[in-house]
Amino acid sequence: MDTIAIILAAGKGTRMKSTLPKVLHKVGGKPMVEHVVRAAKTAGMERQIVIIGHGAEAVRQEIGESVEFAVQEPQLGTGHAVMQAENALANFHGTAMILCGDTPLLDSNELKKFYERHKQSGASASVLTTILDNPFGYGRIIRDGKGDVLGIVEEKDATEVQKNLHEINTGIYCLECPDLFLILKRLSNNNAQGEYYLTDVIAKLKEMGKKVGAIVTEDHDMVIGINSRRQLAEAENVLRQRILNKWMDEGVTIMDPASTFIEADVEIASDTVIRPFTWLEGKTKIAKNCEIGPNARLTNVKVGESTHLQFIYAHDCQVGDEVTAGPFVHLRPDTVIKNKVKIGNFIEVKNSTIDEGSKLPHLSYIGDTDMGCNVNVGCGSIMVNYDGKKKHRTKIGNKVFIGCNSNLVAPVTLGDESFIAAGSTITKDVPEGALAITREKQKIIDNWAKKYFQD
Repeated sequence: MDTIAIILAAGKGTRMKSTLPKVLHKVGGKPMVEHVVRAAKTAGMERQIVIIGHGAEAVRQEIGESVEFAVQEPQLGTGHAVMQAENALANFHGTAMILCGDTPLLDSNELKKFYERHKQSGASASVLTTILDNPFGYGRIIRDGKGDVLGIVEEKDATEVQKNLHEINTGIYCLECPDLFLILKRLSNNNAQGEYYLTDVIAKLKEMGKKVGAIVTEDHDMVIGINSRRQLAEAENVLRQRILNKWMDEGVTIMDPASTFIEADVEIASDTVIRPFTWLEGKTKIAKNCEIGPNARLTNVKVGESTHLQFIYAHDCQVGDEVTAGPFVHLRPDTVIKNKVKIGNFIEVKNSTIDEGSKLPHLSYIGDTDMGCNVNVGCGSIMVNYDGKKKHRTKIGNKVFIGCNSNLVAPVTLGDESFIAAGSTITKDVPEGALAITREKQKIIDNWAKKYFQD
């Protein structure tokens, strides 16, 4: 494609009532502007120039260096914003597609079709339009008796007759360079907002006798612009349903779509079942034949095959094949759960590796621990990893048995096939095959309780 993208992302978004730049509000777990950049790239636009202004540095840091930036300061309208890309495109001869950074539902296939139809038409400019039952707030497309485009009028400048029109401007254009920048310099800000409207380029081209086209898309959702928290929620709902439909079409069972939330970058293999009240976020990747949920939240988690996770919060960690975990489990960052591990109720694991076949049945804290294969951790056992100043590691060999209510005070090492008696507090290394016990000798005082309860 002989085209580049100019993405308008300089506005403040006052109706959002937020200190965060509007385009950085998230939909499907990603800032709106990142969805727009991705759609442009997928459509074949190798260069993306993002126009930044309000919160410029925050937007720049969020998007990173995969795009080019131009700064609009002050912000004097959409036409003025596009002018800021002139230096970057000084030697460019081709089509500039203008996109808005607050339209997170853009479809790359629709953008590609728009570009192709623009080139086929031979027009100097094309605007993407759609038909809305309620067009309030959008610029209206003005056509003549033949159906040719005469111009675009903004809501605040429209007459009552024009406000009754239902074909609206989506804010997406194909414009030819370098003529675009010559026309932009002729714009006036004589309007209700005192701004330079990009829409006025259409009227200028018509005055010059140039051909202007309007190409209608039936995908109303794609062109939704976000200006308020309500619209943000509407876009979130649309994108969420798209994502759910995608995975169901790929062979994933989603038992209750209404209570399932899957972000844009999540990957799920076929024959996995997602139970109700499940949140899959970030870069989470789930292999085939898993059961996730109910009540699961996974953020940046890699899950192996045939694993069952329920009533669990896991983030920034890895879970292997044929693992069962839950209910009421917390897997914290830098945790690696290897194959065939069983994790019961009320378990927290942090910055630890649990090797194959080990069991953490219930009511334990495993922190900063390297655990071998086929270890059994008794109920109520604690890895005591913090001395008030530093964290220390516990090392547990293979086939170790840790009795209930044991404390392992790090740094400490338990040798292979060692045995920790229930109720022990271990402060020294335990050799391979040894028994460690630190309980006081039991004493019996006859009749003490009887006297106590008689008083």
